[in-house]
Amino acid sequence: MPPTSKPLRKLGFLTIGLFDEADPRRGHESTLEIIELGERLGFDSAWVRHRHLQYGISSPVAVLAAATQRTRRIHLGTAVTPLGWENPLRLAEDLATVDLLSGGRLNPGVSVGPPMHYDRVGPALYPDTADAEDFGYARVQRFLDFVRGKPATDFSGTEGFETFSDRVQPHAPGLASRVWYGGGSLRSAQWAGEQGVNLLTSSVVKAGDPGTSANPGESFDFAAIQAAQIRAFRARHPDGDRARVSQGLVVIPTDSASPAQRAKYEAYARQRLPRTTAPQGPARLLFAPDLVGGSAEIAERLAGHAGYREVDEVAFALPFTFEHDDYVQILTDIATHLGPALGWRPTV
Repeated sequence: MPPTSKPLRKLGFLTIGLFDEADPRRGHESTLEIIELGERLGFDSAWVRHRHLQYGISSPVAVLAAATQRTRRIHLGTAVTPLGWENPLRLAEDLATVDLLSGGRLNPGVSVGPPMHYDRVGPALYPDTADAEDFGYARVQRFLDFVRGKPATDFSGTEGFETFSDRVQPHAPGLASRVWYGGGSLRSAQWAGEQGVNLLTSSVVKAGDPGTSANPGESFDFAAIQAAQIRAFRARHPDGDRARVSQGLVVIPTDSASPAQRAKYEAYARQRLPRTTAPQGPARLLFAPDLVGGSAEIAERLAGHAGYREVDEVAFALPFTFEHDDYVQILTDIATHLGPALGWRPTV
């Protein structure tokens, strides 16, 4: 373990779950097999993304429900569920059900903001209320209230032969403590801390926060921005320095990769590198470079990463477009080479 880093306590991974439109079942099976492999390798957690109207997992809740029946130990999460696509009450019901099926292993990650391409998808998603929907923090607060067991209605009791509850059922004790907020801005990090939830960071931050430069031509320091956000989150969180934060950089170890795999991984990282040099788009998003190389090299680079030095748990993101065998190699190298180099020990 590099001397400048604390030992890594929890090791996870994140997958998008891509599939071929002509054979979507195969892609979903691949995702479940990867989660099963993660458990065998000792990973602490496996996370899935949302991809609506694309060729990736559109229903993580359903996929994770299946995963609960094929695993026994590994924690299962969403990173993240964009609440703009969801009814908070219905989502709370679904997540509580899956958490109970898992034996208390579910880690829901959520975020705010309007759905992508809302001007085009809004009429289909909310045909009668598209202009009235609130996609801000209040939507997350509603979700948190339901998960925490606050009343959803002023009625409970018996009506005829049916019995009604005033709160979401089933209620899953402990689920609220495992809710994560996916944030990439200073404001989001502070808000998450004030709500007492956990914080998911990723390979994307918003430029303009502490650690960035406002002067044209100067560099932007992704790691410094992320570290500042994590510290701001913990400053507002009831648990202070003990508040949980997970980092999710794209990490691709090549220890056991074939020459063809190494070439593919390096080309993938090169193609994505230009977006890491300056903020992108109207939202001024800054991306972290993908980390490709031997585990010893990656461990050294992480030891020098200000954001990584703030955490003791990660959910390394798998690249979007690789093949099943590539993911097997990457996960195996993370668990057997990179994890131990970071001070992590597998859970068995």
